[in-house]
Amino acid sequence: MLSRRKFIQTTGIIGAGLAIQPNQLFALADSSFESKRPPLSERKFTSKSVEELIKSIKADLPNKELGWLFENCFPNTLDTTIDFEIINGKPDTYVITGDIDAMWLRDSTAQVWPYLSLIKKDEPLKQLIAGVINRQTKCIHKDPYANAFYKDESKVSEWKHTDITVMKPGVHERKWEIDSLCYPIRLAHQYWKLTGDTTPFDNSWKEAIKLTVKTFKEQQRKEGNGPYTFQRTTAWATDGVPLAGYGYPVKPVGLICSVFRPSDDATIFLFLIPSNFFAVASLKQAAEMVQKISGDTALATECNQLADEVSNALKQYATTVHPQMGKVYAYEVNGFGSFNLMDDANVPGLLSLPYLNGVAQNDPTYQNTRKLLLSSNNPFFYKGKAAEGIGGPHAGINMIWPLSIIMRGLTSSNDAEIKQCIKSLIQTHAGTGFMHESFHKDDPTNFTRKWFAWANTIFGELIYETWQKKPALLKQL
Repeated sequence: MLSRRKFIQTTGIIGAGLAIQPNQLFALADSSFESKRPPLSERKFTSKSVEELIKSIKADLPNKELGWLFENCFPNTLDTTIDFEIINGKPDTYVITGDIDAMWLRDSTAQVWPYLSLIKKDEPLKQLIAGVINRQTKCIHKDPYANAFYKDESKVSEWKHTDITVMKPGVHERKWEIDSLCYPIRLAHQYWKLTGDTTPFDNSWKEAIKLTVKTFKEQQRKEGNGPYTFQRTTAWATDGVPLAGYGYPVKPVGLICSVFRPSDDATIFLFLIPSNFFAVASLKQAAEMVQKISGDTALATECNQLADEVSNALKQYATTVHPQMGKVYAYEVNGFGSFNLMDDANVPGLLSLPYLNGVAQNDPTYQNTRKLLLSSNNPFFYKGKAAEGIGGPHAGINMIWPLSIIMRGLTSSNDAEIKQCIKSLIQTHAGTGFMHESFHKDDPTNFTRKWFAWANTIFGELIYETWQKKPALLKQL
């Protein structure tokens, strides 16, 4: 089994080595746009409200290929990745990423996020989301530094022979990433706001919040490097963490270290700026919840104080001045004055900051940064014959991630830009009817990961949100 999205080149969609030219893509898709979903009897979970929404949106889309893509992609998480049951009287939902049989705290939140707006009128779907929250709480208790887990809590990771870190049974991978502890708060807060249901937010959940705060503070590294180290015996440079697994030094200025990015690639400078913005938003949400649900003023105050400290540090250390773009956010810094100007397609990234409530969409520094990210000034922005978009080291040079095109659309208020993003996604699924991890900028049939549920579902989110806010735009496609 591969690590999270570890790169294996997949050429073609019918057979290895089959030469398919970009202008043949549309011929690959069934002319009738037959559904690519599993038969009803083989679907992992079926939601009546999701099915009704698919019918409504499809009926409004004159572009039949877009309707077909939406029907295939939007329910992909429910169709293929869900393991739902009741354990000790509580809903429990284990969510795999797709072709890797493990649950990432990040992906599991992102995969079910687009369904949240439907849960008030769909009790089974509401129970499924509550089950994700319960499962995430268990995972955090097992190891707040881990990013991915097995359902079988006694299973030993395949990485036990290569990873030098403290690996517990039930942990698939132990890469410390700030966002792994932010995403569960994001899901919990939105669930609570929409439903008012406090059932999942018992003492065990509150203890998980305490573990989150404790971990964040440890990784501010004010009192040494802290308890976490990670090294891997591998030829992949992006999995290696230098200096005995602690990473390169940082100046303890109040920011939180993230040894890995949301791509599961090691950071260069440990203060990963988009993830620190995400932490600020998440800590404020956690503070609101523990205060109002359990009346724990002390914990709420601790969350807010840490959020304020990180926010103030971001104001001082997160920006630099680019000669063409002006004041911009750096992707990574170290507190000593070094910075890394780039973006990665994964979320959180700088492009996705408004999506995660990290900064306002109209923030001038964000807008300057956005221009930089979507240009040749970003070393991982690619523009080719097939499309343009952001990639990252994880899948290699010239590989665009649909996630970046989707996120560009979700963070834009420009109709022409949104429309172009959707057009690009229609033109680059390589006849499969699904989104992929990445594809070559000149040849969409050269792609990685044919089953990547996060990309599928968030594509559905883009279409759903556009249908709600700009329905006329979809009719122009």
